[in-house]
Amino acid sequence: MPDSALDLMSPACRRPLKKGGAVIAAIAFLAIALHLHAGLPQKEENRHQIDKLEDAWRDAVLTANTTELASLLSDDYTAITPSGTVQTKDDTLESLRSGKVHFETLNISDRKVRFYGGTAVVTSLAYISATTTEGPVNGSYRYTRVYVRNPQGQWKIVSFEASRVREPGPHKHNELH
Repeated sequence: MPDSALDLMSPACRRPLKKGGAVIAAIAFLAIALHLHAGLPQKEENRHQIDKLEDAWRDAVLTANTTELASLLSDDYTAITPSGTVQTKDDTLESLRSGKVHFETLNISDRKVRFYGGTAVVTSLAYISATTTEGPVNGSYRYTRVYVRNPQGQWKIVSFEASRVREPGPHKHNELH
């Protein structure tokens, strides 16, 4: 008896199937094909959901809608800012609520979404124009945002990290490349 379906296709396995074997093989092939096909719509649906959540996040940040933003973030959310500081969910919401950070522009491009089971990883390029307590901030940033599907089936943002895109030209020797 062959060890795998691949063995059935090898030249060494050329004996005819027993009565009913052809029907069983056809049903197995159909089941596999349907399973593979069924995964495509689910992946597309998940992609659509993540795209909508990314748009909702962008809108919430631009309008300082902390209620909407709070609904998108998991309770154990952690962000690493471009300056390397760590922010919790409460820190992030307070920054927007208090006006410590105010976004005027947030243009997103080059979005890529990848799925690993119940986890979605989003990478994008963002051009921002914002004001902070330290002054204006303008420029391009690459970011990674991680979503996890919770037990209730909702996608929640669990992690975020952003890095400034360096302009071309000479850099200091002590900078990481």
